[in-house]
Amino acid sequence: MRLEPPASGDPRDVVRALRAAVLGAGPAVALGGADLPGDAPAGTAVVVTTSGSTGVPKSVAISRNALIASAYATAARIGEGSWLLAVPATYVAGVQVMVRALLADREPAVLAGPFRPEPFAAAALGMASHDNGERVPTFTSLVPAQLQRLLDAADADPAVAQAVRSFEGILIGGQALAPAIRERALAVGARVIRTYGSSETSGGCVYDGVPLDGVGMRIVDGEVRLSGPTLADGYLGDPGRTASVFPVDDDGRRWYRTGDGGEIVDGVLRVTGRLDNVIVSGGVNVSLDRVEAAVRGIPGLESAVVVPIPDETWGQGSAVVVPGIAVSREADLLAAIRPVVAAAVGAPARPARVVAIGEMPALDSGKPDRALLRRRLDAGGDLARA
Repeated sequence: MRLEPPASGDPRDVVRALRAAVLGAGPAVALGGADLPGDAPAGTAVVVTTSGSTGVPKSVAISRNALIASAYATAARIGEGSWLLAVPATYVAGVQVMVRALLADREPAVLAGPFRPEPFAAAALGMASHDNGERVPTFTSLVPAQLQRLLDAADADPAVAQAVRSFEGILIGGQALAPAIRERALAVGARVIRTYGSSETSGGCVYDGVPLDGVGMRIVDGEVRLSGPTLADGYLGDPGRTASVFPVDDDGRRWYRTGDGGEIVDGVLRVTGRLDNVIVSGGVNVSLDRVEAAVRGIPGLESAVVVPIPDETWGQGSAVVVPGIAVSREADLLAAIRPVVAAAVGAPARPARVVAIGEMPALDSGKPDRALLRRRLDAGGDLARA
């Protein structure tokens, strides 16, 4: 199938290209990648290329059927309505916002330019509409950093607070949502739905720990695996990686190996973190995702990021990167963080450093750019001025 990029990076051009690819017979849409092959497997609607937070690029081929199955399953879980696109159109979360809107026969509202609370509020409040006298529900999809910015602004701006409350549902994905941010959102009146998924699952397919209709989940050797009609076809031009990441079981069912650790209790999934985001400190395996979750539970540190660093004594250690603090606070914060992490994860998991940074570097998706942080720390960079 022919593969073409949209006319431009403008989200409206992406909407037009997706309408042709998903609802018509248009070419498959190439998003986020350069030098892709000119063709994709039959039935492909979109190829999403992203380097992710680890810096490893991948081009995920997603079929028309998978996108439609995901959008309909979302509507069955949370309802139909109008959607506001506030995440990048070139990422799977943005793709699904647009596809859900198109399948509901509604044009998605688009937030243009860099994300800022005031334009978001104006766009959200401008979506109000009615069908036969009934209010049309509105929805949006955000990453945790965006939600936190909205909540910070809502403290002083009633319009932002009203906008956050106006949505029937706000899907939050891309990374774990700190409990403190979720509590603040609930206090404002936001209806937050935590989602779990990736490009390989056509976006979020597990909502608040419960899989969407048709989605299967299980734990194999501590790893979360997902199945169902929302799975992508695989990686464009990389059959070996596709076979490894999408194994087929003895019953002929295809699964996606997420690379995440987790557990399922009473049908509810709890993700514990990336299986490859583990360091060995003094011979003890330490999950940096668990360390980060403990740190983010401390008031004021909801945006902190934990990254690995070399340690002459223990082999590997970790640093807590905190945006918007003075360098003079590093020692005091480290003293406060270490006992909290020791209690939650264990003494070997205690971070070795706190590093101040002016502003957290982010990917286009809104996720922290962990690969860049690691490179700067490895190079001895001054993060406070970065």
